[in-house]
Amino acid sequence: MRWYVAPTPDAVNAAARDACRPTFPSGARTLVPEDVGGVVLMAPSAWVVEQVTVEAGAEVLDVACGQGRHARFLAAAGATVTAVDRDPLAAAALAGTPGITFVLADLERDAWPFAGRRFALVVITNYLHRPLFPDLLGAVAPGGRLVYETFAVGNERFGRPSNPDFLLRPGELLTVIAGRLEVVAYEERDVDLPRPAMIQRICAVKPP
Repeated sequence: MRWYVAPTPDAVNAAARDACRPTFPSGARTLVPEDVGGVVLMAPSAWVVEQVTVEAGAEVLDVACGQGRHARFLAAAGATVTAVDRDPLAAAALAGTPGITFVLADLERDAWPFAGRRFALVVITNYLHRPLFPDLLGAVAPGGRLVYETFAVGNERFGRPSNPDFLLRPGELLTVIAGRLEVVAYEERDVDLPRPAMIQRICAVKPP
């Protein structure tokens, strides 16, 4: 699968661009999705593309994966991806995709389905359920990374989500990882793409 690239003024981090496959030309940040089997998928988050580094066969967990934009991207980069979502349509969207195992689970009602498992990379975007924080941190293997991006307080200025239950408080991700993971990169700011929003996002590594 190909991801078409639209140029913007922001350049993708060179080291991350070199580490991830497929590669992206200098000056590219917005990825425009391709029609896949009649379904137009959202492009991978630029933050995920910039922050992930995966080796072939690395175990990756994509939480609340939706139709699998990140699972597909990471599998194309050579990772072995476990994707979890409560929506059966997500399973249908990912069925037969090489390198991806789908787990159907309601993470807000069911027991954590990955007890005892550790992943080289855990990815979460556009999803917040605070009781999961301990499980998410525990799923990161020593030396592994957590890449998390979702909406923050202030997003109500732009629309949904506006419920505080679904908005990170100022600095919340920093507080959550304190003492357990080390910050690689962190942002809390307004963004214009893919639509105007207030976003908080972090990349953090668990010490070996």
